[in-house]
Amino acid sequence: MGAVSAVLVIRGAEQGEGAGDPVVAVDEFLTAVYGERDADRASSLVCSAARDADAIAAKIQEVANFAGRYDTARFRWTTPRVDEQTADRAVVSTRLTMTTGDERSVEQQLTFVVVRETGWWVCDVA
Repeated sequence: MGAVSAVLVIRGAEQGEGAGDPVVAVDEFLTAVYGERDADRASSLVCSAARDADAIAAKIQEVANFAGRYDTARFRWTTPRVDEQTADRAVVSTRLTMTTGDERSVEQQLTFVVVRETGWWVCDVA
């Protein structure tokens, strides 16, 4: 599906405040990428190591290009679920679905690594 995916290294202190919990961090990230297609917003939700504005913008453009090939493509996802969690790291998963105007759909399982420093930040998407 060309979903946002990259291996991102976790390092460095965050600037600002992250989300209140790992599920909120992932949901806000998904909204920025698939709902709003807003690279600046998505960048503000990821850990410092993942804040490559050009790479994030390119992935969002890839999502937009993919969706643009279909009549009225819409994205939705299941409520993110914490699969593993420690005090400073969580693994969160969700199922992303794209539906087209003629009711065709494609699904993809996504897994996120979310870290806590000054709140929760998305650092890896697979």
